[in-house]
Amino acid sequence: MSSPAMSHSAFAHDRFTARRKVMTLFSPQFHFYDEHENMIGYLKQKAFKLKEDIRLYSDESMTHELLTIKARKILDFSSAYDVMDSATQQKVGALKRRGWKSMLKDEWIVMDANDVEIGRVKEESALLATLRRLHELIALCIPQSYVFEVGNQQVGTAKQNFNPFVLKLNVDFSQDQMKRMDRRLVAAAVVLLLAIEGRQK
Repeated sequence: MSSPAMSHSAFAHDRFTARRKVMTLFSPQFHFYDEHENMIGYLKQKAFKLKEDIRLYSDESMTHELLTIKARKILDFSSAYDVMDSATQQKVGALKRRGWKSMLKDEWIVMDANDVEIGRVKEESALLATLRRLHELIALCIPQSYVFEVGNQQVGTAKQNFNPFVLKLNVDFSQDQMKRMDRRLVAAAVVLLLAIEGRQK
């Protein structure tokens, strides 16, 4: 039987959209929507945190917490982030940025609850990733595209819309019918791509 958090609509969709709210530079806010534009998740990132502690909620009231994403170290470029199911208080897994390698091309390691690697999240094109890093204006004109892999097989994608004013990722895991990647880890990965990668750039 699935846990209460797993039964929540935020983790019941193979396709969803994540957006960064406009004009929230110091306390970034992110909204998650299903295919019918219903809100399924919300987070407000705290500014100037030495050690990241990100909470994903079901909506803007922030009364129903879904996930906790915590950095293990303070201001570490390649820190691992533990993902906890807030309903069960159990660790779902972890995500770790591949340090200096991500300077050229964003790449994250996806791990299970025992820190065993189970997959990767990485930018789809090395060439486009390099071009995006040349200049901020170029970055705005080249949307990012990520692939999620399990056992070197693609199970999902996250593609950025071409919009210089709204940071938006369209996530599609419809090809992963066997649920090889836990949707809670998918949600956490999308949060980190929007909140951590976006801020470092």
